[in-house]
Amino acid sequence: MHTRIVVLAAGRGTRMKSETPKVLIPLAGKPILQHLMDAITSSGVDPKPLIVVGENQPLIESTLGRDNYTYVRQDKPLGTGHAVRCAESYLAPDTENVIVLYGDHPFVSTATIRNLHRLHEQENVVITMMTTALEDFIGWRAPFADFGRILRNDRGKICGIVEMKDATLEQLMIPEVNPAFFCFKAGWLWQNLKLLTNDNAKHEYYLTDLVRLAISQNKRIASLSIDPLQSIGINTPEHLEIARRMVSSPHLLDS
Repeated sequence: MHTRIVVLAAGRGTRMKSETPKVLIPLAGKPILQHLMDAITSSGVDPKPLIVVGENQPLIESTLGRDNYTYVRQDKPLGTGHAVRCAESYLAPDTENVIVLYGDHPFVSTATIRNLHRLHEQENVVITMMTTALEDFIGWRAPFADFGRILRNDRGKICGIVEMKDATLEQLMIPEVNPAFFCFKAGWLWQNLKLLTNDNAKHEYYLTDLVRLAISQNKRIASLSIDPLQSIGINTPEHLEIARRMVSSPHLLDS
C-alpha cells in the first residue's frame, strides 16, 4: 500500500466533560470517530488505516473492532507531531504517502479524502493540505476560532500556520484556517518529524510546524479549500451541539 492513512484519536477530550472518550461520543447514531472511519473505508485509499490511541485504547478497540484498523499507542500526550511519529514503525518501508486526519472531525467526506490524495500525487510536493475560509467566527462558526490560522505571502503562497494559542491579535483575524487534513511524502515526513521542537505555549510537538520546515527548505506546498461544514471539529459540548444541529437541520445553523 503506497498511501496510508493515520487518524489521531489519542486525545483525552477533557473539555467535553464526559466519562466517554471524546471520539466515542454518539453523533447521529454512531461514535464521532466511526463517521470518519466509514468515509476512509469508502474512499478506498487505505483498506486498513491506522488509529493512534492513548489510554482510551481498550474502549476504542472494543467499540470499533480490531479487524479493520491497526491501533498505535501514544503513551504520553506530547502533541500531534509526536502522535504521528508513533505510527512510523507500523508502516512498511515502501510507504510513499501518509495522510493524517483527526478522529474528532466526523464530517470529512469520502470525496475530500480522495481529492486530497489525488492532488498530492498530481502536484508531487512534500505536503498537500486542505484549508477552509470563513466569513467570521460567529454562531456555528465560533469553534473555528480555535483552529490554526493560514499565513500566506504576498504571492498567495502558504508561508506558515500559527496555532491559536500562539497567534497575535492581528493573526487571529485571518479568516482562512487549518482543519488539519494533510498528506505528506513519507520519507520527508519521517526525517522532518525528528526536527520538531516543543517551543510553544503548550510545550507540544505540533504537526503543523512541518509547514514551516517545508518552507524553510524551499519546498512547495499544495492546498485546496474545502467547505467549512466538513471541517467542524468537536472539542466541547457546544461543538457537539453544533454538530448535532448540522446533522438534523443544517439549514438552521445560522438561525
